[in-house]
Amino acid sequence: MAEVKMKATREAYGEALVELGEKNENIIVLDADLSKSTKTDSFKKKFPSRHINMGIAEANMMSTAAGIASCGKTVFASTFAVFAAGRAFEQIRNSICYTKLNVKIGATHAGISVGEDGGSHQAIEDIAIMRALPNMVIISPCDAEESKKAVEAAAKYDGPVYLRFGRLAVPAVYGEGECNFEIGKGIKIKDGGDVTIIATGLMVSKCLDAANELEKQGISARVIDIHTIKPIDKDIIIKAARETGKIVTVEEHSIIGGLGGAVAEVLAENAPTAMMRIGIEDKFGKSGTPAALLEEYGLTAENVVRKVAEFVK
Repeated sequence: MAEVKMKATREAYGEALVELGEKNENIIVLDADLSKSTKTDSFKKKFPSRHINMGIAEANMMSTAAGIASCGKTVFASTFAVFAAGRAFEQIRNSICYTKLNVKIGATHAGISVGEDGGSHQAIEDIAIMRALPNMVIISPCDAEESKKAVEAAAKYDGPVYLRFGRLAVPAVYGEGECNFEIGKGIKIKDGGDVTIIATGLMVSKCLDAANELEKQGISARVIDIHTIKPIDKDIIIKAARETGKIVTVEEHSIIGGLGGAVAEVLAENAPTAMMRIGIEDKFGKSGTPAALLEEYGLTAENVVRKVAEFVK
């Protein structure tokens, strides 16, 4: 059996920035004194004149990013998701989104899989916050390969993009060159006729595992990778709803305002369908190992299997 490749999406983010920097001299990277954690330090080593450490001043970093972008540069501004979406919200809203500037927010350490850093550092509401902003694109890649494709696509896109990355090493869903990534287009990675599981981020690989187990129980589950939360792929969701009749969303985020909320809006307006949301149930995270937290909050393949089986039967 081939060994499953494991890599954190933040690692792939750092590698992608270096590759971009080699091709495009207009790429500028800012970081809020977390470059070793966000992995922008590799860009700093390769292109020191195009990397600026803004210190622990996230709001100022976003305003500076807006100013640099207004001069025709493509700016990647990086910090932890909880600081990007929370502490710098006003600057993102008024300086970046309102003016639709070419700033890409590399938000790492999202979700409860941050682990021992605890609830104060676990961004479980960042997608909801960013999704409410006009002009903001939101991307939550599921593995290293998709992360690199997402960074490349974000750099080409003219306007603000929020890129959500994790701390934890995750299994490869796509092989090298296999991810057909396009902003706003979901990917069907497994077909099925009884139920559709729509997932994002690190939960995609877990949902694939769950679908394989469900098949042993006689339940045919379709799995869709929704890497772009906004603009969301309405067509793939509506098609799945009409063909399978049941929809389950799975995310490492609050079920309020995240992937589940976005999918529910699409279904309510276009194809009312029986639906279940699996995610964090209106509560904060806590300190613990990533594995223990994912288990406690029900973000495991085993829990997805149990809940989907109950939902279908």
